[in-house]
Amino acid sequence: MSYVSKDSVLHQFRDAYGYQATGVWSAPGRVNLIGEHTDYNSGLCLPVALEQRTLVAVALRDDQTVRIHSRQSDETYVGAVGEIGAGWAAYPTAVLWSLAREGMTVGGLDLVIDSSVPVGAGLSSSAALTCSVALAVNDLRGSKFTRDQLVQVCIRAENDGVGAPTGGMDQTIAMFAKPSTALLLDCQDGSIEHIPFDLRDAGFELLVIDTRVKHSLADGQYGLRRTQCTDAAAVLGITSLREATAEQAESLSDPILRARTRHVVTEINRTLSAAELLRIRRFGDIGSLLNSSHASLRDDFEVSCNELDVAVTAARLGGAVAARMTGGGFGGSAIALMRAGKSAAVTASICEAFTARTWQPPRFLHVAPGGSATRL
Repeated sequence: MSYVSKDSVLHQFRDAYGYQATGVWSAPGRVNLIGEHTDYNSGLCLPVALEQRTLVAVALRDDQTVRIHSRQSDETYVGAVGEIGAGWAAYPTAVLWSLAREGMTVGGLDLVIDSSVPVGAGLSSSAALTCSVALAVNDLRGSKFTRDQLVQVCIRAENDGVGAPTGGMDQTIAMFAKPSTALLLDCQDGSIEHIPFDLRDAGFELLVIDTRVKHSLADGQYGLRRTQCTDAAAVLGITSLREATAEQAESLSDPILRARTRHVVTEINRTLSAAELLRIRRFGDIGSLLNSSHASLRDDFEVSCNELDVAVTAARLGGAVAARMTGGGFGGSAIALMRAGKSAAVTASICEAFTARTWQPPRFLHVAPGGSATRL
């Protein structure tokens, strides 16, 4: 797919507002290798930043007006600092609201957004947007917020401002990614470890399969899963499901809470095992972990869908070492890990399976682990 350039966003800014932006900032989308729905359970996850990024061109104003133009919607939002807009505008305006709550004098600004991160594909387009805006305003206002603090600002923007109860994985990878690595994130203490993930050097490819089935984390299902995990922890008398054991999971009398807990416990263990295998460059050996992760998300956490299941099965039939859904679920994307040179056969298998069901063909993205949010 095409990428958005700095020059393109600067031209868009000039066309929209009639003057030159002060600068351009960007943040990456992400794909999670393994560790799904574990972040808000104080667990472990292993995301990878994408080369696909959201870019924002920004200039400060000397009043309290906020103007934001989105290339994706071809609309311009106009409001005041502290107001949270509707739709796509909720995300950048919620960041300004969140920064103000932390004591920053935000002031007015003009902003243009353009992105190559697919929206609604489970690839964290929202965190790419919020993190690029937060970093830009922090830099332009000369604030001293650290990246750790900006992660919390962006989490609050999505959770409290937008009403999308995301965990902290997306914002953390956007702010701390390094090229050719995956990020092992411990959501209990916030610690991170960069795990080598040089796919080309290891002779592998990672393919993102965007099913084009749109999902929204604010539609209730994601929040319901969080509530069920919180309820399960309360029944077990623990702070979070990070502390649960397999025996405790099976002791729960409620079958739904038992299944949700089983997924979280086993997924954390799979993530630990995957990280250890990658440390010693045994890329192919993580296949069974990825496959088991999909089965757990489908059966125990119930966040898959027909399109994701078909994509995963077809990818494996086409020669992938492993495949699983990724992201919040209820649509979005899957990933397929394969030996180098197998992507044509894998994509053909998936497209054939979708065509047989008269579904729109998926969109494919080849993953090359990228870097963190930055000024361009």
